[in-house]
Amino acid sequence: MSRWKELPDSLDQRVRQLVVQLRRLKDRSGLSLVSLAAKTGSSRSSWERYLNGKALPSRHAVEELVRAAGAEPTRLLVLHEMAEEAWQQRIVPSSSAGAKDEGAQSEAAAERSGAAEGSAASAERPGASGERPAAVGAAQPPGVRRPIALAAVVAAALVGVGAGMLIAAPWGDDGGGGDKVNMAVGTPSPRPSSTTTADTQGPGRYTFEPGKSYPCKVRRTDAAGGGLGAGYSTTRTAVLAGPGWDVVEAQCLLRHHKMEPGIVDGVYGQQTIAAVVRLQKKAGLPADGVVGPHTWRVLRG
Repeated sequence: MSRWKELPDSLDQRVRQLVVQLRRLKDRSGLSLVSLAAKTGSSRSSWERYLNGKALPSRHAVEELVRAAGAEPTRLLVLHEMAEEAWQQRIVPSSSAGAKDEGAQSEAAAERSGAAEGSAASAERPGASGERPAAVGAAQPPGVRRPIALAAVVAAALVGVGAGMLIAAPWGDDGGGGDKVNMAVGTPSPRPSSTTTADTQGPGRYTFEPGKSYPCKVRRTDAAGGGLGAGYSTTRTAVLAGPGWDVVEAQCLLRHHKMEPGIVDGVYGQQTIAAVVRLQKKAGLPADGVVGPHTWRVLRG
């Protein structure tokens, strides 16, 4: 088993979950970084960065690792989608910090081009010859990078597709008693869940309401197979990802086990993930923050 460096505390929990699973898969495959580079097409140094949380691997790199290790890809691809969204949120604000300087340079360049831009605009849009040159630059705010905007649109589209998919595929035991995937895929952002069983098991269809907290009355119940339940969901297998009644149920059970998940709102956010990690460590499960059958077994008590 490889000795891995501690991941940075500042690393988003969604990215951390992906890196932990990539490390486990590499260890289980027995591949060295050199062998991994040869089989996946990504360099050895790239895999060092991926496996230490310094860079986010591409979807293709994750697929190649899964193929090289002979594993089932569903769970890692779901985690990669969640990590990619978190990584975009980390990159875009830092990129916009330099936008003001670039905007000033763009404005200066626009002033120098003067009448030449006005002529070009007139040639491209017949009948618009009366417009001033400054209107040419008004179509796009100075300093906004098109690649960043395009990346945000692509990420939003991927998340939208993921929220509507119903994925049910097995994930082999990683030797640490890890959970298996049998889940309705969603995202950790506060948006209404897609139409799944988790949406309708509670008191009506689940819809995220900012600031709303659901009451928790946990007790032994036949509906939960004789285990603990809060009345929002009876699942024992769903892997939590997007907002829904399954998440509300898990948050209530976490609170019952003295693992404070924060506000009970049905959103699988940072505080809830941290509470799951604490529960998994206490129960001797792999502390990856992913709730599946093994973690539900502990929650249901």
